[in-house]
Amino acid sequence: MELRQLEYFIAVAEERNFTRAAERVHISQSGVSAQIRQLERELGAELFDRSARTATLTVAGKAALEHARAAVTAAGAVGQAVGEVTDLIRGRLTIGMVIGCTVTPLFEALAAFHRAHPGVELSLLEDNSDKLIDGVRDGTIDLALVGTAVDTPAGLEALTIVRDRLVVLVPDGHPLAASSRVRLAELATHPLICMPPGTGLRTVFDLACAARDLRPAIGLQASAADAIADLASRGLGVAVLSESMATAYRDRLVTRPVEDAEIPALLALVWKNTSSPAVRELLRHSRQAFTPGPRTAA
Repeated sequence: MELRQLEYFIAVAEERNFTRAAERVHISQSGVSAQIRQLERELGAELFDRSARTATLTVAGKAALEHARAAVTAAGAVGQAVGEVTDLIRGRLTIGMVIGCTVTPLFEALAAFHRAHPGVELSLLEDNSDKLIDGVRDGTIDLALVGTAVDTPAGLEALTIVRDRLVVLVPDGHPLAASSRVRLAELATHPLICMPPGTGLRTVFDLACAARDLRPAIGLQASAADAIADLASRGLGVAVLSESMATAYRDRLVTRPVEDAEIPALLALVWKNTSSPAVRELLRHSRQAFTPGPRTAA
């Protein structure tokens, strides 16, 4: 019994006509008839009543049809599974990561994926979060770690890694250090040091200020948290970062939460195309690497 014989049998059963079935499977009518006869000899029973112009299933044919369909479906699934493995072996993935955000779990996920699928070519691209999100949307980036102000950017799927509040960092002795908390209106009276537009953290900060009709003066901008903290420690302005970022600088800067910045800063993995087996596999490794443990939003 051959798979093609079952395919021809299904075609005749569904078309109820040998000629139409032959057109459907793209071989001659005599070829279909010969293969069906061969199948019937192997099974020891006629599958079709050929006494009328319409080919109708016999009792044996009706009993065989469901199993024939299941066999053809199973064979297709085997082919699909092999195709997916082939894609993984020969595939290519582009991963995006927000600038200035060294995230060890992402590197661990990439390393684990590479060990499991060494044939996949990996490329890592750093950029601002808005550009990375656009890249995922248009398909030039497969998966990206971004800072964002929303749980799920429009048109994408997302896995939130960090949900952080905004804080400010100032040197000891700075006027804002005297309060346990600060408000956005207070920040607007000081020169600020913040990440540039296009980053998730800056988006969150700008949205919080816009909600209160505030237009603070951004004196200096830097993509790396280290640079922002270093500038603030030298008295060049008030640093605006996320709470998890600030933990690295508590030994030299005073950290205060921004009381009325209600929108959290999020760090999230975003993707669009889960039809790719390589993307699904990388997501599996990423979930394992990022769970549990706090991370730094950018």
